[in-house]
Amino acid sequence: MNTQGTDNNSILEQIQSPENVRDLPLESLKVLAEEVRELIIRTVAERGGHLASSLGVVELTVAMLKVFSPPKDRIVFDVGHQAYAYKILTGRKDLFHTLRTRGGIAGFPKRRESECDFFDVGHAGNAISVAAGLAQARCFSGLDHKVIAVVGDGSLTCGVSYEGLNQAGAAEKDLIIILNDNEMSISPNVGAMAAYLNRIMTGQLVTRFRAEVKNILKNIPGVMGRSMYGLAKQFEDALKGFVTPGRLFEDLGFNYVGPIDGHQIKHLVETFNNVKRFREPMLIHTITCKGKGYCEAEENPSRFHGVGPFEIATGEVIKSEGPPSYTDVFGWTMIKMAAKDPKIVAITAAMEYGTGLAEFARLFPSRFFDVGIAEQHGVVFAAGLAKEGYRPIVAIYSTFLQRGYDHLLHDVCMQEFPVVFALDRAGLVGEDGPTHHGAFDICFARHIPNITIMAPANEDELADMICTAVTLNGPCAVRYPRSEGLGVPIKKEPEPLPVGKAQMLTEGDDLLIIAAGSMVAPSVEASAILASENISVAVMNARFLKPLDRDLILEKAAIAGKVLTVEEGMLTGGFGSSILELLADEGLGDIKTSRLGIPDTFVEHGTRSELLADFGLNAEGIAARARAMLEGLTEAKLRSLSFGSGRPR
Repeated sequence: MNTQGTDNNSILEQIQSPENVRDLPLESLKVLAEEVRELIIRTVAERGGHLASSLGVVELTVAMLKVFSPPKDRIVFDVGHQAYAYKILTGRKDLFHTLRTRGGIAGFPKRRESECDFFDVGHAGNAISVAAGLAQARCFSGLDHKVIAVVGDGSLTCGVSYEGLNQAGAAEKDLIIILNDNEMSISPNVGAMAAYLNRIMTGQLVTRFRAEVKNILKNIPGVMGRSMYGLAKQFEDALKGFVTPGRLFEDLGFNYVGPIDGHQIKHLVETFNNVKRFREPMLIHTITCKGKGYCEAEENPSRFHGVGPFEIATGEVIKSEGPPSYTDVFGWTMIKMAAKDPKIVAITAAMEYGTGLAEFARLFPSRFFDVGIAEQHGVVFAAGLAKEGYRPIVAIYSTFLQRGYDHLLHDVCMQEFPVVFALDRAGLVGEDGPTHHGAFDICFARHIPNITIMAPANEDELADMICTAVTLNGPCAVRYPRSEGLGVPIKKEPEPLPVGKAQMLTEGDDLLIIAAGSMVAPSVEASAILASENISVAVMNARFLKPLDRDLILEKAAIAGKVLTVEEGMLTGGFGSSILELLADEGLGDIKTSRLGIPDTFVEHGTRSELLADFGLNAEGIAARARAMLEGLTEAKLRSLSFGSGRPR
């Protein structure tokens, strides 16, 4: 194998499996890391993706694969957005150009892609618990392999990480945790754990200083030197635990190693080889630089955490000139309302930029709280603020509120606290795939008593709904998509909406379409298509998914005699189900009703428009479903129809 890394015959070009990495001489690994890094930058610049986190672990990944042997050794990543180098070096180099594209490789570890991906991940905090389970299973089966969890320091703000440490340390199983400490999650890390890890790094310096002082004192002749050394020793004991690196992990039952430079492959390989011999819980603390090797990402790791296509030379993100995103409008609305109401506070879980709150944080720093990747805590923290009369708005991706479900029910809704949940990325998010689609929030929230749920038809209505939400005396969720707005004019000041009232957008006698949120605009477009075919369709903007506008829905459904519901969410227990329940409860179960939404499946990655088309959630799909209903097809037949790409719904 040529190990010189020339352009025409690079080392990376010869890597087809992890075995190839293990066979390389140590001196070739640095070149390999450089080639991997270049491929990641080139691909993400074209496709978008999680750049900074992946660049930070290139050397770490190369060293892991030099020492450990997946799939025999089980390597589990926490979150998984840092796994690009791992994908490239475990047999997917030639497919890496398809990253996050429809039918291409996923942006996160995926068991279906490779036997080296041992666990599907996408949310933070589960790797230690998974590894503990894998280690226990190895004991049951009598096998002999290593279990390695790669965990970012941001994940140590997750409570579940400590639940895993608690059990894994006590179980004393052969388990290795590699702590990738870059002082960042998506935004800079916050909280006491971040401060603790920082102290560990500082502690190394203190330890070195302590040794030097000891030598100086001992070399002072006579009793004075010995006395001074004794006093210093007492002082040192008092500080023990404060300056001793990794004391917390040692107390939890792990042998702590580090901190070590996560970009020095030689040191990493030596450390991994040494640790590999142990048969007990080990924690290796590595220090890495998020965005390593691409100066724009090193200087602004938050912006390059998850980034769209960009110019490599300048780092400028390639953006289309279009309307503001829903996220942008939410952020602007928060600033307007906070300027008038000092009780409004904003909470996010490590998503200051992703949720559009960066400017709010700058203008109102004392009313902005980033709780780290700790959604459960964030929900309960908001409940506490609401109990004391404040108006907390929890800005959170829909998929991540799943992590706070029990607290939403137990600590907010049961006690009727006026907490507002701004659910960004509700619906299909596109390239990040099944772990990040916000498809479940209607289903898991609408059955909880006391909560109000809204979904805006456009960006101006989003502003009005946030304004409405803070006027309510109970919990409220506003769900909106990951997309640009429609380009409608946005009022200077948002206005509250009448609670529980829907809006008729078009009138018609043949069919009633009741649309939720992002599906309102394509439903109106579908009605225009149908009107050109002399089909008269009424379109209702539901606005409130709970409570429903019962009177208006019943009136219009009775007139049309046929109802089509459209939502960007799961069908099972979703918005359409609530309409079926209403009609059945009111003795109108004979009204023919059909539902468009996401069927009982986890949706893979692709562009949002591709995925929406798969499920008939665009104007053409809605019109086709309406047309088929009017032709008298049965519901079973309707569900067997295919639209867009031809994928079954």
